[in-house]
Parts: sequence; structure tokens; C-alpha cells
Amino acid sequence: MNKQALLHIPESKYCYPVNQNTIILRLRMDKEDEIGCVEVVYGCKYKFHMEQKAAVMEEKYKDDLFKYYEIELKLEDVRLSYVFRIWKGQECRYFSEDGLTSAYDFKLSYYNSFQLPYINENDIHEVVEWMRGAVFYEIFIDRFYQGLIDKTTDYINLEWGRIPDPKSFTGGDIPGVTRKLDYLKDLGVNGIYLTPVFESISNHKYDTSNYKKIDRHFGTNEDLYKLVNEAHKRGIKIVLDAVFNHCSNLLPQFQDVLLKGKESKYFNWFMIDGDSIDTQNINYEVFGYSEYMPKFNTSNPEVQEFLLDIALFWIKEYDIDGWRLDVSDEVSHHFWRKLREAVKKVKPECVIIGENWHDANAFLQGDQYDSIMNYAFTKACLDYYAFQTVNAQGFAEKLNHLLMRNSGQVNAMMLNLLDSHDTDRFFTSVNKNKDRLLSAIAVMCMYMGAPCVYYGTELYLEGGYDPDNRRCFDWEESRWDIPFLEILKSLLSLKQKPALQKGDIRISYDENLCYIIRTFENSEIILILNQSGKTVRISQTGSILAQNKLLECNLSTDGFAVYEN
Repeated sequence: MNKQALLHIPESKYCYPVNQNTIILRLRMDKEDEIGCVEVVYGCKYKFHMEQKAAVMEEKYKDDLFKYYEIELKLEDVRLSYVFRIWKGQECRYFSEDGLTSAYDFKLSYYNSFQLPYINENDIHEVVEWMRGAVFYEIFIDRFYQGLIDKTTDYINLEWGRIPDPKSFTGGDIPGVTRKLDYLKDLGVNGIYLTPVFESISNHKYDTSNYKKIDRHFGTNEDLYKLVNEAHKRGIKIVLDAVFNHCSNLLPQFQDVLLKGKESKYFNWFMIDGDSIDTQNINYEVFGYSEYMPKFNTSNPEVQEFLLDIALFWIKEYDIDGWRLDVSDEVSHHFWRKLREAVKKVKPECVIIGENWHDANAFLQGDQYDSIMNYAFTKACLDYYAFQTVNAQGFAEKLNHLLMRNSGQVNAMMLNLLDSHDTDRFFTSVNKNKDRLLSAIAVMCMYMGAPCVYYGTELYLEGGYDPDNRRCFDWEESRWDIPFLEILKSLLSLKQKPALQKGDIRISYDENLCYIIRTFENSEIILILNQSGKTVRISQTGSILAQNKLLECNLSTDGFAVYEN
């Protein structure tokens, strides 16, 4: 047995409560180890040295190196001590805080057992329930639809549909989103993520100069209020983009520092090397290398209060349903803890989604974000469908690995995406292969978490990196691919199945195919993927919920099929 591969960490993603008397335990092992079974031996920490129960754990996930055993324990007494018992034939070993041993002395367990000493209510990461069935649609507002016909259009410098550059304005606005709510609902969308809407001189609005005013390009505060109200009538949630890492250099507080230097009361709101701002040599922290976007000092209590007030303002006054946090990994943990506490006190069902492109487990302990934009999922799909650097086995292992990064509650709220305003269009990445795009969307809908469709994906909009990925939506229906659109709708509708909201997940493979299986109560939904380069005969039975390139029992390459039993 590979001792180095064994891992369990109490009060972590390997041991966490899901309610006040139920916990999940996980144990990691070398996937090549030949094991008969794994048990958890457990009991009340005050009696564990005398009384123990045992329960068999289930091997549930495999990545390229490890396999993971998991069990859900319902506890009568939540003051828990436990060790693991690993069987191979008639022989067993124990895994505790002392590591792997051939025997275990329960009489001395108070020294070296694993413990979850108590389940405190405010340590439980509650799932935002509506996220279980959420289907998101990301909108880059300037390129979606112009709803205000009589507005001032002097800022528009690009004809709708032309290829944009970084300075292009085409006229999309918030009333345009409101006018297309019925279209989005028909598509299967029940959540909208809007890129920034607040006052800014750019087309992307990530350089905010007034956080409590909707930018004139997009409309008015009243227009946003109407959007939220009309969306809620249709069962659609609205999530806004919070740019709290940095701001515009036109923000009044930064302008005051520019004018007064260290004499400004806002001097410590920013991180400046010296007694005044040097705009030529850029002696202040900025987002990336953008001198026009100075970085906030989010460790400053005054900055924290300023930003918290903004976050609560749009929840209290406009009833928004969530915040997507821009460049969230560069902001202090302390601030995010304060933001979560403030937001959840006002609206517990308000979701908090971080923009962390990498493993964000440190932010996902239930005290900061609910989830993140799952760019690691994006990369796994690119590896399978675009770069073709992994086969069915490699793809399954990657997807399993990502599930083991976080708790089940976090996985249920992940924002899974194939592309966004910050990436190449997925359709372009797969060399304009519509079948692969549909297959990847099927994975996104079947995986744990909320699928997020980038606007125009239903029209397989093309685009390379920013700003090419921000092209205009084509509203000329005569150019739409209706069969493609109908398959996409069938996939998005899957998210309303109980098995895809609360079900268990299994991801496996064979020589040619990858399988994602969701089970809940007596229902089972199975996705079969074929990227093998050849047609494969499949023996799966059941009702077909969605498919592409399936003829009788033959699944062509780049095809998929979703069955329900």
C-alpha cells in the first residue's frame, strides 16, 4: 500500500458537515492499491475509547493518481472521533493521526484519532437552493441588444455586427436585456450574469467611477430596477459584477488623492509608493498593468465600509440575486469574510461567486464565496474537445479531480462555463465544430454545478481573444440554425431534472467513451460521450432525453446521448 498517497484532513474538503447532524468523510488512496474495502470506525469522542461503530465507505472518484472513498454519516452525537480501517483480504490496517499502522489501540484513541469535535450551525456552508437548478446566461451588455431607440447615441462608433476593437461601442443596453427576457426564458435560462453596469468610460465598464449609478450607455437606475423586476416575474435571477479589486482613476476618491497627495483623506484607500501619485512612472498598485485602474487597499477599514455599502445598496434597493466578484483572488480574505456576513444577513439566498481561475479552496470554506467561475472545468473541456490532449479516460480523471477540490456544497454551486468575455469563444477553439460544441454543452449541463452559457453560444458565435470574443449578437432569425438551437434547449432543460439538481455523480470511461451518471432516488440520467474518432455501438437502454449523432445504437464520433432510466 502506498502510504504517501493516503490523505485525510479533518474539518476540510475531506471532512465537512452538510447539516447539523450529517457529515461527509473522504479518504484518498493510490488508485493502483488493491483494496478489499475501506471502513470508517467512529463514535462519540467521549466514548470512542470504549464504543465504536463501523460503516463501509464507497469508492466514488478516480483521477490520474488517486482514488477517493466517501461516506455520508448521520450522527446522533455530533462530537465525533473516527479512524479508517483498510481491508485487504483478511488483513486490515488502520489510518489515524499516527498514519498507517497494522493495529490500533482504541483505549488510547483520545490521543490520535481524527476528530470533528462539534458541528456548529454557522460553520455549515449552506447551499443557495436556487443555484441547484440554475442555468446562467452571461451578457456583455454593449453587444447583446439595444432596447432604447431614442437614447443619445453619440458614443456609438461601430455598426452592429462589425468586428469590435478595444474601443468599440455598439449600443447594447439594459432595456435591451429586459426586452429579450422572454427569449431567454424560452431558451431555458433562469439566471443572468451581467458584466459591469456602473458608470465608466469604457465599453466593458470594469473601470468604475460611480458604483451607485448605472452607466448612461446602458440606461438608468430605474432601467435596472425594471430588469430585475421583470426577470423575477419570469423566475429569472440577476447577478451583477462587483469590481471591488480596483476602480477607475476617475473615481472621486482617487482624483482627490491625485490633487492633494498624502494630505488627502483617501490617500490610504490606495497603495502608493511615495507621498503623491506619479502618473508617468505609475507608483501605485493597479489592476494588471492598467494605469487607469488603480487597485483598492481592501485591508483598509474605510475602503471595506465603502465597498460593503455598495454591495448592500444593490441588494436592498434593487433586489439583485447575487454578486460575481471580479479579480477576487487579489482581494483580502478578511474583506470577503466581512462581505459574506453582511450580504447573507440581508439576503441569505444571494449567491457570491468569485472570479478565481485556479484552485480556490482557501476561499471556499463557507466563510467567503459560495463558489467560483469554474475555469478549471473550461480547461478540461478544451483539453478533450479542442486540444485533444486527453482521451475519455483523461477527461473523466480531470472531471473527478475537480470535484475533489471542494466540498459537495461548493460543487453544487459552481458556475461551470465553456467560455466568457475573458476567453476565446469555445466554438472557435474547436475549429467551428458544432457537434463538439454541443457535446461540451451536454457535459456542462450534466456536471455538478450551474451551467453558464456565454451570449451568442446558441448561434455558435465566433471569436478569438478579447475583444474578438465580444462580437454582437445576431438577431436576424433567418440566419439561425434551428436544429442546433433545439438540441441546446433540450440540454439546458435537463437541469430541471431532480437528478441533476440533487443527484449523486459518477464519471467513468471505457476504451472509447466517457460516461457521466447522475442518480437521485429512483432516477438515473446517463450521458455518453464519443470523441474516439470512430463510430461506437452502445448498449444503453432507456428514454433518450437529448442526443446528437446517434443513429439507432451507433454513436458517431463527436456525438453524445443522454438517457433516463
